[in-house]
Amino acid sequence: MISIKRATEADHEPIVSIGLISVAEAHRDSTSAENLNEYLEKNYNQEAIIRELRDPENIYHLILYNGVEVGFSKIVLNAGHPAIIPENVTKLDRIYLLPEFQGLKLGYELIRFNIDYARNNDQSGIWLYTWIGNKRAVDFYLKVQFKIIGSHQFYVTETHYNLNHHMFLNFPETGSK
Repeated sequence: MISIKRATEADHEPIVSIGLISVAEAHRDSTSAENLNEYLEKNYNQEAIIRELRDPENIYHLILYNGVEVGFSKIVLNAGHPAIIPENVTKLDRIYLLPEFQGLKLGYELIRFNIDYARNNDQSGIWLYTWIGNKRAVDFYLKVQFKIIGSHQFYVTETHYNLNHHMFLNFPETGSK
């Protein structure tokens, strides 16, 4: 059974845990272990996640499989992007699944949920950044109909960056509600 729920501050522990495992798995080939660990320690600790959950602009959701938290997403509504004309677009800031639950269509369920959430909140589209070297993620987003619209250097640490795609999914006018 699959369910998706809005995360609250009380859900920080599974988000930290899933983030540490999933981000490390997705990006271990993008940088040194030292750089990756520095990034994870800074961004996936209890204090950092609680701070993000307290920010009303950040909308986190957890996906549960048979009652167990196995992934999460973070979106920000009305988060403009310089290459996208409408201002009422959503940024998909994070979406991660534990590796052992990939391949069960849970990522698809979570991305569809976020797309529907954005549409139901009068958004014109949804955009994201993803590491160019994460072929699995890039292919997933392309399959869901995102388009590559640019790239930038994402700094993992102050001295190391990875090239990231900017990807965008434009919602048709008729599908906004």
